[in-house]
Amino acid sequence: MIRGAGLFLFLAGLLMPAGRLCTAQEHAPYEPTLASLDSHPLPQWYAGAKLGIFIHWGLYSVPGWAPLSHPSHDFTSADYIKNNPYAEWYLNVMRIPGSPTQAYHREHYGANFSYYDFAPIFNRESKKWNPDEWAKIFRDAGARYVVLTTKHHDGFTLWPSTTVNPNPSIPQNERHAERDIVGELTAAVRQQGLKMGLYYSGGYDWTFNSGPIETAADYEAAKPETQAYGDYAFAQIHELIDRYHPAVLWDDIDWPKTGRPMQVEADYYNAVPDGVIDDRFGIKHADFVSPEYQNLDKISAKKWEECRGLGRSFGYNRAEGEAETIAPADLIALLVDIVSKNGNLLLDVGPEDDGTIPPVQMERLKALGAWLKQNGEAIYDTVPWERAVGKTVEGDDLRFTRKGSDLYVTILGAPKGRTATIVGVAARPGMQVTMLGHAEPLETRAAGDNLQVTLPAHLPGNYAYVLKLAGYAQ
Repeated sequence: MIRGAGLFLFLAGLLMPAGRLCTAQEHAPYEPTLASLDSHPLPQWYAGAKLGIFIHWGLYSVPGWAPLSHPSHDFTSADYIKNNPYAEWYLNVMRIPGSPTQAYHREHYGANFSYYDFAPIFNRESKKWNPDEWAKIFRDAGARYVVLTTKHHDGFTLWPSTTVNPNPSIPQNERHAERDIVGELTAAVRQQGLKMGLYYSGGYDWTFNSGPIETAADYEAAKPETQAYGDYAFAQIHELIDRYHPAVLWDDIDWPKTGRPMQVEADYYNAVPDGVIDDRFGIKHADFVSPEYQNLDKISAKKWEECRGLGRSFGYNRAEGEAETIAPADLIALLVDIVSKNGNLLLDVGPEDDGTIPPVQMERLKALGAWLKQNGEAIYDTVPWERAVGKTVEGDDLRFTRKGSDLYVTILGAPKGRTATIVGVAARPGMQVTMLGHAEPLETRAAGDNLQVTLPAHLPGNYAYVLKLAGYAQ
């Protein structure tokens, strides 16, 4: 993961009009032109889903390590690249002279142990993995869709790809997983009633352009643009489309110009009319934009999706613990903030090589799921209100969402008093105010142009509390 070319398209995307929503899927065949691709309507399922689970799992999950010296993500500095906190970049960083990852690799595996020597270990350990358990965990966490990394930058695929890699340096049996992980998880996720999406690293494949990336200038130089790679990526992503019909087609970094990106997108829409495409294909069309560990400060007309890990890494990093993992209250506040501004949260888990989700991540998923079970009415299938952010007179931070004529006001954190006086929200005749998880209507009164709500003596749940103003948003 890296923002790369996607950052430019993300910023440009904020100026684009919001895609119209659709439920019906009647459309003439899509053509590989921007005009045709831009006619694709944003599916209602994606607009209303709000929460997806991202999964980074692969050879990098075997060593499962990255340094912790960079708590934030400054992708451009040489020191960051040398101390990259993304464990899924292990292959790149282990080849940078003097890097902590190189030292870790030599200490634990030896200088002559190739990265692709992790393939037999991953294949052995991944036999223990139960896709049905994952699917239930993600459903219980409140996710509506899942996106799996089918091939990261190392070129190793999680399905038995039949596309021949022309590079002789790596044995064919070390280029893909023995299990059809993509197919098994797709079936399990759909069995739970969730949508299944697939990530593919189109911009980087280190079996074609090995790098390593050591400076910011290398990000662009490391993109393979040969005809051989373009044909390879084109064939592999069509395998994914044809075999699995993913609801999300999530490309990363860029797409090779030799790989006909607009043809890929047209073919995808024709195969999956209610699917969605991210903004990292290197062209100006996208159903949504994809900031990475980056929040917006206002409502975006263009649909967006923040991707981030529960910790600092996407792939499993055994060095991470409580201190590096987002706290439950902060995670819930993040989701509410994103949704109030017309976004989705694509929240990543990094499993161990045998498919175990680390306990610290499981705790966060359970907390999020419990909160959504009570308060999901204020999240799912909502739209932004006239503003996203507010305050109470008492000093509480608020976020607003709307569904039909109902306005939802989420108090982030424990309320500061027994009343919450919502600034700029006036009392209206016939309006009823309740708190989700509390059965009885709440007492209200006008306080000038503000609405004062008397809160329950015993607050339901924890972390954030939702006031429902039924009939307010006429």
